[in-house]
Amino acid sequence: MAVDSGGYSSHSIIGGVLTYFLLPGRPAEARFLTPEEKNWIAAELAREEQQKHASRRITTWQTMVYGRVWHLTLVYFGQAAGFYSMIYWMPQMLKALSSQYSNTTVGFLVMIPYLVGLPIMILVSRSSDRRLERRYHAAIPVTIAATALVFLGTIGTTSIFFSVTLWSFVASGIFSLWAPFWSLPNEFLTGFSAAAGIALINCFGNLGGFVGPYAIGAINKDTGNFRGLVLIGFFLLGSAMLILVLPKRTARAVSRREAP
Repeated sequence: MAVDSGGYSSHSIIGGVLTYFLLPGRPAEARFLTPEEKNWIAAELAREEQQKHASRRITTWQTMVYGRVWHLTLVYFGQAAGFYSMIYWMPQMLKALSSQYSNTTVGFLVMIPYLVGLPIMILVSRSSDRRLERRYHAAIPVTIAATALVFLGTIGTTSIFFSVTLWSFVASGIFSLWAPFWSLPNEFLTGFSAAAGIALINCFGNLGGFVGPYAIGAINKDTGNFRGLVLIGFFLLGSAMLILVLPKRTARAVSRREAP
């Protein structure tokens, strides 16, 4: 099955345009918040910025060589390798297991892991925000996704149901990483340094999106099977380990006041 990369690009462009017009830029512009909630959020954001400035000021240039930023970049590299490997190789694997099915049927099967991952991603995100905990909320789902990939690459299966179930674990684990992960840079970066740090993480981390699918393709060509998924599983497991050795949440994150 061919993958239409142009479709992903057009979806990103459409999503970016809709975000510009529909997503509030600041609390004061959010129509779904009461005036009290807007004032509270604005005060909390200002207090957090002051605390980050007081603890340590990191300039934009320092951000480019800051060890913790590159630490997060390695985490995102493993995640990107897993995410893009899923995008490109899940349809191929399901098609190989169900050659009697049409491409349309395989397309519907591919939708299932995404549909399963969506509500789980939301639940994990809400739990992470409610508990103000990021590391375990990111590492545990990624570990589950890594385990599912290892099973897919080693055990293999002729069962479409079992394969779709494992891919659902992969999708749920990878999607659940995003919200807790992207909360981490803002714990120690602010202003332009935050913009530079997040851009660096996204830029170099996304190189995993090339390495992962390419590695699976090379291994598939040599072995005639999908053992390359095991390698990507270890990439994800490495990301989980790197997340767990991150410093615990700061006093700033713990001292949040209750919303009105």
